[in-house]
Amino acid sequence: MKRIYSTILIISILNVTILSSCKKLFNQPDINSNPNAVTDVDLATLFGGTLLGVSLLQEDTDVRIASIWAGELNGLARAHLGYAQYIVSSQNFTWNTLYPVAGQARLMQIKADSLGNKWAKGIGQVLEALVIAKTTDLYGDVPYSQAFDGIKYPTPVFDKQKDIYTALQLTLDNAIANLSAPTGSAYPTKDFIFKGDVKKWKAAANTLKARLYLHTGQYNQAVTSAQVGIAGVSGDALIPHGTSIGIDINQNNDFFSVSRIGDTGFDGAYLPKLMKSRIGSSNTKTDETALYNYYFKIGITAPTSLDPNTIDGAFVANAQQPIITYYENQLILAEAQARLGFYDSALSALNSVRAGFATGYINGKNLPLAGRKYDPYTIADFNQSGLANPTVSSNIQYALLYEIITQRYIFLLMQYEAFNDYRRLSIAIPNVELPIPLYLGTKKPQRFIYPQSEINTNPNVPNPLPDQFTKVSNF
Repeated sequence: MKRIYSTILIISILNVTILSSCKKLFNQPDINSNPNAVTDVDLATLFGGTLLGVSLLQEDTDVRIASIWAGELNGLARAHLGYAQYIVSSQNFTWNTLYPVAGQARLMQIKADSLGNKWAKGIGQVLEALVIAKTTDLYGDVPYSQAFDGIKYPTPVFDKQKDIYTALQLTLDNAIANLSAPTGSAYPTKDFIFKGDVKKWKAAANTLKARLYLHTGQYNQAVTSAQVGIAGVSGDALIPHGTSIGIDINQNNDFFSVSRIGDTGFDGAYLPKLMKSRIGSSNTKTDETALYNYYFKIGITAPTSLDPNTIDGAFVANAQQPIITYYENQLILAEAQARLGFYDSALSALNSVRAGFATGYINGKNLPLAGRKYDPYTIADFNQSGLANPTVSSNIQYALLYEIITQRYIFLLMQYEAFNDYRRLSIAIPNVELPIPLYLGTKKPQRFIYPQSEINTNPNVPNPLPDQFTKVSNF
């Protein structure tokens, strides 16, 4: 991982010179004169830097804000206390990482085309889709169709979120086709996620398609994509880390235990309350004590504080950060099947995740045996008097969905997908939501607001400007 961080130094020069903002993308004369003449960096190096950029976007401030707004984490001091009170301004958000990384992924594709390397192009398309999906998920309508041609489109239009989802599905279809090519190069020495295994990249692309179909309520398509998605934990896209501060540690660990100790924590958050309610409950098939202790630890920053477990748990320095995983794939499959009325199939997918938890595996780590129990459920467990029906609902579909979304919420800690669920579930049919309380007031946070730099330079920014309580079109 140390070598990977040095790789990005080369790409950072490109960030400053040609990828500094959405407006300035591709504003380099040699690129504009010949898009195939990206000769200042070889494709392998470009790949390594782009992959690192995508990885850092999984551990940034945006993810922490999303986790706070989903009720998983709490902001306790300084700026993060404001985030927990839903107080933000356009100065709190930036696209100076999102669009440069997406631009690098597009450069990858241009370079791969010039070399006839379909595998590398396919990976570049998956990386582009990951970044643009995060952008539209959090901000709603954003530039995409005109985002990467600064000469022709110096002030790109803001595409509708539904159109972006459609375009991303096409991008991923093309990625899957390219990754299915008989030959190519995926640069295993630069690929710190899958070591050049294009089959794993292809499966990840299908799981990403399933994720986006879940967002748009296209449950049949979500099932179809998830069924050919990540097929086991060996296919998890996990970001590796080391233990050197400022070099390769997990950025959550850096924030929680090095740079901003006490700014965030789990005191007052809904997630630990939810998990506590499941421990020692009438659900005798489940014991999540080990997972609770993996996530949380009492007394790191103060004698009674409930802190992120940076000692021996989920947030140690070398913790691997998930991008997209088998457990998420199966929980997508479970929810989509349950919404379609295929309860046996939904239960099978949910039980596959429970079987994984029963082994102790989560994101590259193995939990202790003590306090770890995930026996398989049966449909009877979701009857009105069933052990897996804490709401005592008389509707099996509701009870099954409640357990599935609960398991998603627990698993997706420190992944921005939890904030997507927080908003998505309020409009999904049938309506099943967790009773996540607001930290303050009566208005539910719905979106990130457009960065001031974009407001200043792009007249196509939506007018009037939406605030953080204005719904995005899809959620």
